[in-house]
Amino acid sequence: MTARENGSEFLPKFDSNGLLTAVVVDARNKDVLMVAMMDQVAIDRTLETGTAHFHSRSRGRLWMKGETSGNTLAVIRILVDCDQDALILECTPAGPVCHTGAQDCFYRELGKDGLKPKSS
Repeated sequence: MTARENGSEFLPKFDSNGLLTAVVVDARNKDVLMVAMMDQVAIDRTLETGTAHFHSRSRGRLWMKGETSGNTLAVIRILVDCDQDALILECTPAGPVCHTGAQDCFYRELGKDGLKPKSS
């Protein structure tokens, strides 16, 4: 085992674009809310402020979740996977998480006939 797998030092393993995957879950019930990308700046800003920040690939810049909608994500805890190339952010959302207005970004399910609203 390496220091990355067993040590106490945060040694993020970014991809070739300097990003890693962040899965956001609701801290209360562990429902998956969204998936986004983070770079070192987003991680640092999230740790500094306690509010989720991401790297927006479409905007090409740092993005605070809720900066225009007000639907921010208060970060309760950040979990790091074994090889430090993915994070889980346990958050308390301040409103709908998806830009469509849905409570989360996973409001559809895929079946043989295509997409349909997810069942409860």
